[in-house]
Amino acid sequence: MVAEINAPASIEQAVTDLQQHKDQWLNLTISQRIRYLEGIVTRTGQAAERWASAAIKAKGLAGSSLAGEEWISGPWAFVYGVQRMIATLKAFEKGRPRRPLGVRARPDGQVIARVWPGTIWDKLLFSGFRGEVWMEPGVTLQNLEQHMGMMYRQKPTEGKVALVLGAGNINAIAPLDVLYKLFAEGQVVVLKMNPVNEYVGPFIEEIFSELVQDGYLRVVYGGPEVGQALVDHDGVDEIHITGSARTHDAIVYGAGPEGEARKARREPRMNKRITSELGAVCPVIVLPGEWSKADIQYQAQLIATMKMHNGGFNCVAAQVMIVPEKWAQADELIAEVRAVLKQTYPRPAYYPGSAQRQQHAASAHPQAEILDKRDVPTTLIPSVDASNTGDVCFRDEAFGGVLSVTRLPGDTPEQFLTNAVNFANDTLWGTLGANLIVHPRTRKALGSKLEDAIASLRYGAIAVNTWTGANFLGAECSWGAYPGHTLEDIQSGIGVVHNALLFEKPQKSVIHAPFYPYPRNLLHGEIHMSPKPAWFITNRKQHVIGRLFTYFTARPSVGKLPAIFAAALRG
Repeated sequence: MVAEINAPASIEQAVTDLQQHKDQWLNLTISQRIRYLEGIVTRTGQAAERWASAAIKAKGLAGSSLAGEEWISGPWAFVYGVQRMIATLKAFEKGRPRRPLGVRARPDGQVIARVWPGTIWDKLLFSGFRGEVWMEPGVTLQNLEQHMGMMYRQKPTEGKVALVLGAGNINAIAPLDVLYKLFAEGQVVVLKMNPVNEYVGPFIEEIFSELVQDGYLRVVYGGPEVGQALVDHDGVDEIHITGSARTHDAIVYGAGPEGEARKARREPRMNKRITSELGAVCPVIVLPGEWSKADIQYQAQLIATMKMHNGGFNCVAAQVMIVPEKWAQADELIAEVRAVLKQTYPRPAYYPGSAQRQQHAASAHPQAEILDKRDVPTTLIPSVDASNTGDVCFRDEAFGGVLSVTRLPGDTPEQFLTNAVNFANDTLWGTLGANLIVHPRTRKALGSKLEDAIASLRYGAIAVNTWTGANFLGAECSWGAYPGHTLEDIQSGIGVVHNALLFEKPQKSVIHAPFYPYPRNLLHGEIHMSPKPAWFITNRKQHVIGRLFTYFTARPSVGKLPAIFAAALRG
């Protein structure tokens, strides 16, 4: 436990310090900001081992290759995001936004910017991947640059103090949210740590120590009463939360019956701007095709990773597997997913409330399968009626180890895909992330219909043949809900973070990945060098790869690559 800063005087001092420095931060030069970022990179490298070790211990992963998750989704994800922000600011220092790798427009005019992988290092480490950011209507090929990095083109007239309510699950979320508020929006920050992972707070203070020393960041600890005091503080101008819709509504409208009445009347209890990332019931849409046994095994590992990475405590974890009714191999794939889930490492269910959420889903489905004997067992619900649109599996985020399967009609891949997109859009709660798995031959047969389906999906992150967790890791991608939610119907939230190129009107990010891993891809004509990704829960070397990734990203060099490639090939 870290010491709590929850006395009124301490909170008052933190906010007062930030208020006194908010205009000074806003008026720093770009080169001064870059120097702060370069110091953050250095100190992340110095703290990474201790940070990852603390997380591994807290989540019960010592001795398991899954310890790599805490490297990849902790110090590596963070330092990668910082490096990408440095690249963007260096471009603005020269007088213009950082250019995407390529820009095109769909037939309807929607602008798509290819953003990742950009550096020579990323092209080597993420061979075969492609990341895009799709823009909202109104952005054109001609005016795209006018919708990038407003703060660096037209500086705000006054500084602001932002409250970041940190997430308790993925340890890079809080510092990445702080990074975005500071360097993308020009706001000084008070970060309130989540009690679940408050052990990360001292590392954040160490890594951002220059900004703490100069009055631009304060980190506070404590329970809901501390968060409430900060939310209500007159010196806090804006709020960003990563959490649940329930917590969001309590902030905006208040708790209990009074809060519900306020929400019904559309009367928020405050008028501060609040941005949010709040999770969802996320689908994985599996298109039909002729799959080999190796295909079944590999894609089952991918689906199991979508579900059980970080123990299932991810806002973008897959919850509903959507398969075609008439696909002959559907049962074979489900059986293999079941087998992989049964073999997963018996990590503790560290996140509060997981037992109640699992019981809620399992008790509503007599067919639910308990796959292990953990304190909160991994649960597969192999057949959920798609016509029961109010089913708990479709409406409530499980936030834990519960995976359900539903089947939809469709005589052709195109018909099934249309039905699956409509089901995901209209039945499933939330709009954060959607996954599609499509065999290359099916993809070729669909042609432009696949991109049309992606265009129709109302999700902020979409992954094709990978997991939307990659969208989170890819700092150039925008991260947040699909635009259009309101305070009254918040679902997955409002606004974006990450978004290292600082697009002002991103609609969604889309990542494409190879169907076959290296070297099996070479037998099928796919040209890339990406083996099983490091974040797969079945990757036996992810603890090695994650550590190597982190130190490579902090200080890239050719000499560090052979060890990464060797570990990746053995994973």
